[in-house]
Amino acid sequence: MFEQIKHNMETISGIEIYPILSLLIFFLFFVGLGFWVFSYRKEKIQEMSSIPLDEGLVVITKEI
Repeated sequence: MFEQIKHNMETISGIEIYPILSLLIFFLFFVGLGFWVFSYRKEKIQEMSSIPLDEGLVVITKEI
């Protein structure tokens, strides 16, 4: 089965750009994600990390 797929991929012209593009998209996504994580405000991270520990937390839902 793999030989059949390999043969089909070898006959398509211009197919060699797709692995490069997918690696580039993968790399840029994780670089962007890393930048977002390390640029996030420390105060907001502390606030979100203490949410599960708040005993007096009141959840207000809005009915439609």
